[in-house]
Amino acid sequence: MVNHSLDRSAVSFRPIRPDDEAFLYRLYTTVREDVEAADWDEAQKTAFLEMQFRAQHTFYQEHFTQARFDLILLNDEPIGRLYLDRRTEEIRIIDIALLPAYRNGGLGTILLKEVLEAGTAAKLPIRIHVELDNPALHLYQRLGFVQLQEDGLYYLMERRPETSA
Repeated sequence: MVNHSLDRSAVSFRPIRPDDEAFLYRLYTTVREDVEAADWDEAQKTAFLEMQFRAQHTFYQEHFTQARFDLILLNDEPIGRLYLDRRTEEIRIIDIALLPAYRNGGLGTILLKEVLEAGTAAKLPIRIHVELDNPALHLYQRLGFVQLQEDGLYYLMERRPETSA
């Protein structure tokens, strides 16, 4: 877990590259704890996770062609990803994820507040789809996000630029 006195200047971003795929897959598996609970052998779990990762990665690249797909780096080492799509009517958080060791320590809040500040500066709402059982749901609510829609799997949440966090 990250210390709340994290030196923000040690955190940087860079666009993902093809050689980041192994890291991105490992990061993806850490947010798919539901697969660990499945009654499958390890080969089945691995095949499923690889298929799901590939589908998600391909979907993001094909459907968010103007987006920024960045790794989150701490002292130049990858610890997460932040995918943002800055549109004319909104800033969409496509995905934000941190390795488990960096969750619940304040870094996610810091990074989300920076995105919110960008939305306020641009006078644009920030929107994100959040799984109904995502542990970060409370964080988004605490930062002023409100539910716009629910489709059974996800909430579409929004934080308007005039809302203070």
